[in-house]
Amino acid sequence: MSTETAGPVRGRPTDSLRAATIGHPVRTFLITGVAMFMAQLDNLVVSIALPSIRESLHAGLSGLQWTVSAYTLTFAVFLLTGSTLGDRFGRRNLFVAGLAVFTAASVVSALAPNIAVLIAARTVQGLGGAVIVPLSLTLLSASVRPEKRGAAVGAWGAIGGLAVALGPVIGGAVVEAASWQWIFWVNVPLGVVLLPLAWFGLTESRGPARRLDVVGTVLATGGLLGVVLGLIRGGDVGWTNALVLTGFIAGAVLLAAFVLWELRTEAPMVPMHLFRGRSFPLINVSALLMSFGMFGAVFFLSQVFQTVFGDSPLASGVRVLPWTGMPMLVAPIAGILSDKIGGKWIVTVGLGLQAVALAWVASVASATVSYTSLLPAFIIGGIGMAMFFAPIANLVLGSVRRDQEGIASGVNNAMRELGGVLGIAVMGVVFAAHGGYNPTATQSAPQHFISGLIPAVYTGAAVLAVATLAMLLVPGRRPAASQGGDDAHPYQEAEDVAQGVGGPVEGHRHQEAATTPA
Repeated sequence: MSTETAGPVRGRPTDSLRAATIGHPVRTFLITGVAMFMAQLDNLVVSIALPSIRESLHAGLSGLQWTVSAYTLTFAVFLLTGSTLGDRFGRRNLFVAGLAVFTAASVVSALAPNIAVLIAARTVQGLGGAVIVPLSLTLLSASVRPEKRGAAVGAWGAIGGLAVALGPVIGGAVVEAASWQWIFWVNVPLGVVLLPLAWFGLTESRGPARRLDVVGTVLATGGLLGVVLGLIRGGDVGWTNALVLTGFIAGAVLLAAFVLWELRTEAPMVPMHLFRGRSFPLINVSALLMSFGMFGAVFFLSQVFQTVFGDSPLASGVRVLPWTGMPMLVAPIAGILSDKIGGKWIVTVGLGLQAVALAWVASVASATVSYTSLLPAFIIGGIGMAMFFAPIANLVLGSVRRDQEGIASGVNNAMRELGGVLGIAVMGVVFAAHGGYNPTATQSAPQHFISGLIPAVYTGAAVLAVATLAMLLVPGRRPAASQGGDDAHPYQEAEDVAQGVGGPVEGHRHQEAATTPA
């Protein structure tokens, strides 16, 4: 393992705080950045391809829901586990294994002859993504000097934002130029190229050998799977169906067992003591509800232009760009404002704007509505998303002690992913109760889709309104001393974010402690 150590520079306050770096920073950034972009791009690319998948594989609503949720659910549950495995078996080793799994699952997805095979492949793909994304940040953080780590983490986050912004357009272009299968085929050459580059270009590192919470992972996976299965299947076969009831009951029992286990085990996947205060639980409830309302609505809005208005996949991607692309423009401004007036108020306004945007869409939606009537809502929704995402990490980190920031960030990321899964499931139930994809005796297919879309999107608006109220209840900003002290390292927060999704950076903590003047 190669180690590059920064030499001291006289007269600078951070002389004694420099730590060893692991690997070449530029090479690591390029490899991990492309891999993370590929994994993050996948969900929005798939969303814009849902109408084509529905027609090609003769899938119903539940099949489309599982196509998206299978990836997100697996990703959310194994997000924290992936970083723990990387600490134990080597981050480069696990990162390469995650790439291989993601690439192989992409091949199976592209070749899927039916919706069941596609869902199974997407589940495995989510497992690969849950390893790639957190370890990409840990490997990157380990390769740069502490005083530059904030910029590196910011650039890593910008790549994720770019994937969100361009996902619908890229997905639409690929589907229109080739077919929906190619949204998965494009991952294959990238994966094949990245595998040797990652193996030979990244430097191996390990973290503290943390105990793997196997029981907690199994309980959380089974519990969430049971609840989501009940929600998705209930709309199709009825709420008294034996499978649906079994899913709900078993899911509730397993989730209750998960909480009890996490309270008792010595090495919990989700430390329950984080939820004892007011700030952390309310921030995470707001984050979960934001993903619930917004991404549940996006699941249907990404289909409306093709299903109702007959637009091409590329045109559909371009039409939703004001929503997905706005955060790239507004997030820097929101970040600056949050430093001046506090992140709580920026996030609260952002959640409120997203609720207004969805209510606007639901109020004007019809089979003949013009795009110009929807555009202001898309812009407002995009601004609201930016105002949420820009300060939320600082809010999470400020709600816990300094030594808890890493796991707190990871829990928040997992909660947001789970919110999207639950939003698609619940809003799918509302959609199915009032509308569908096929014509009826009294409604055309576009009208039937709109009949389901309106109450589903109103549901998302209501959930976002609740998220806004939850954020209002978050206590105001605490004094700096209570968040780590006046003499806390200025680059510490960026490192703690890296820990939250990818584990501690080996060597950095101990060296800082050893070299900080008494």
